[in-house]
Amino acid sequence: MSRLNILLPAMGEGVIEATINKWLVAEGSLVKEDDPLVEVATDKVDSEIPAPAAGTIVSIAVKEGSVAKIGELLAVLENNDVPAKEELKKVDKEVERIRETIESIKQEKTEIEVLSHDMKSRTPSGKFISPLVRSIAAREGISYADLDKTTGTGMDGRITKDDILKTLGNRKKTEEAAKAAETVNTIKTSKKNEPSLIRSYGDEVIPMDRIRKIIAEHMVMSKRTSPHVTSFIDADVTRLMNWRNANKEKFLANEGQKLTLTPIFIDAVAKALYEFPMINISVEGDNIIRKKNINIGMATALPDGNLIVPVIKNANEKNLTGLAKAVNDLAERARMNKLKPDEITGGTFTITNFGSYDNLAGTPIINQPQAAILGTGVVRKTPAVIETPDGDMIAIRQVMILSLSYDHRVIDGALAGKFLHKVKEILENYSPDIV
Repeated sequence: MSRLNILLPAMGEGVIEATINKWLVAEGSLVKEDDPLVEVATDKVDSEIPAPAAGTIVSIAVKEGSVAKIGELLAVLENNDVPAKEELKKVDKEVERIRETIESIKQEKTEIEVLSHDMKSRTPSGKFISPLVRSIAAREGISYADLDKTTGTGMDGRITKDDILKTLGNRKKTEEAAKAAETVNTIKTSKKNEPSLIRSYGDEVIPMDRIRKIIAEHMVMSKRTSPHVTSFIDADVTRLMNWRNANKEKFLANEGQKLTLTPIFIDAVAKALYEFPMINISVEGDNIIRKKNINIGMATALPDGNLIVPVIKNANEKNLTGLAKAVNDLAERARMNKLKPDEITGGTFTITNFGSYDNLAGTPIINQPQAAILGTGVVRKTPAVIETPDGDMIAIRQVMILSLSYDHRVIDGALAGKFLHKVKEILENYSPDIV
């Protein structure tokens, strides 16, 4: 006779509890193996729990309507029908287990005697080693010299079983450390000689060109140098977009330049950097270098898929017309590989436009040695709540997401948040008088 605990079984991935809908048996009920005992319900499935064996329901632990956790006790079943021969089998198995244990002990004792037979009972320095210690030393290949180095903690400095096992443990740790170092060296060697450690049949190996290698190294260096944090804010640029759409043709006619969003973003950022100069910084050792000039780089995609960042020097000193001319000129010459070296150096802050490919937002990597970079998302029409003197209303507005990644060593969240909010404020109220 034995008792079995009936537990709430696992009911599927993500399910941690179930409701007890209805008990199909009562305390004292006789049940057969696989008879349904209870109906349970989860948010994914309803099912019945069967009896694991024949017997009597001794007690029911969870009432109908209650919620039980997976693994919780539901009921106890007393298995009355275990045949006598089954009980005898259990006794026979226990007896056999005891016999095997005794035989194992005898065999171990014999092995100790055989292994320790050819070893002396003392080390060259005179330390006594028992037959058990000698057998372990013989089995593990521990020399007399190693035994002599082992500090005995037994009486009169005798080397105990624990002492030699400790020596063995230290030796294994040394061997494992050596294997680990060898594995690391093997991986490093493989990486040097193999572009890809795992390839499938038909995979194409494309070596990086020089520019891509430079970009890759610069990105890894940036992440290794600066603890990156990215803050986000959305800006309602409906007024800005309406103004641009109303004036872009006139701007083209008067200035001979296309009026894209990029010079507007640069204008807004330059104004915000002037107000928050501790974003326009770099780090040199333990020193913060606050830049006098506001030189804004604009990440530009090249036809071959690579990236280059031409820089607009002293952006805060240029009006929108000057910025538009500089942006269009640099972008065009970048695509034709005609930029001069000084036109891609000296940046103090960078803007990258995720919206060019209809992306909502991104987490840009800082362009070292700068301390921050702004990502601009796509401008999209979306319903928004507008506050009016007559109350709130919902309207279709043109909204974009701005993301600022910054070096958290020198720029804290409060400063980054204020700067990002300032850029939003400038863009939401943008309407320069240029025509």
